[in-house]
Amino acid sequence: MNGFLQSLRLTLAALVFFAALLALPLSMAWGATTAAVVQDVRPVHWAQPLDRRINLYRMAPDLYRSALPSARDWPALQALGIATVINFYQRGDEQWLKDPRVVQVHLPLRTDRIDDADVIEALRSIRQAQSRGRVLIHCKHGQNRTGLMAAMYRVIYQNWSKEQALAEMRGGGFGGQERMADAERYLREADIPALRLALASGACSTSTWALCALRERLLGMVEP
Repeated sequence: MNGFLQSLRLTLAALVFFAALLALPLSMAWGATTAAVVQDVRPVHWAQPLDRRINLYRMAPDLYRSALPSARDWPALQALGIATVINFYQRGDEQWLKDPRVVQVHLPLRTDRIDDADVIEALRSIRQAQSRGRVLIHCKHGQNRTGLMAAMYRVIYQNWSKEQALAEMRGGGFGGQERMADAERYLREADIPALRLALASGACSTSTWALCALRERLLGMVEP
């Protein structure tokens, strides 16, 4: 009898051991799935994806961001009610955007040499365009140039902190993180109160010695 009980205990122990081995991969798979689900959850205040093929996201009810669209993308953008397209890429939008009812604003930028005057012009253009309807901002890939202007919009007009704007820039799913160094540097060093003051006053820059400011003064001197 004792031998039978001993044998039964060994058999049960073996079954428990093998059950644990089988359960381990399942628990690991469940943990990985759970982690993936948690990772996919994005803050509701971040830009929400609409079409990842062209990096199209809704930042606000009247503001969208994307990569460079093509003619085949226009019907979808038109359905969103886009009234103004602001382009930060070096190439204009004439090749794909043929609708004369849409205002085209071309402000070519390079984040490795961007300054306050560029940012003020871009933000002022976005704000003015929003008074006419919905706005799309884009560059070539919808990443660093568009990302910087989107982040500056968040900080200046929506009162986000720099850290909040940087988090969306990096983690929002837009891509291009390897090229974000210049954009991040500008955002970190930006004098937000000075930018707000310039925007409110109508100044073209935060500095009276900026080229645009000097040009305005010269024009004021020569005009009757």
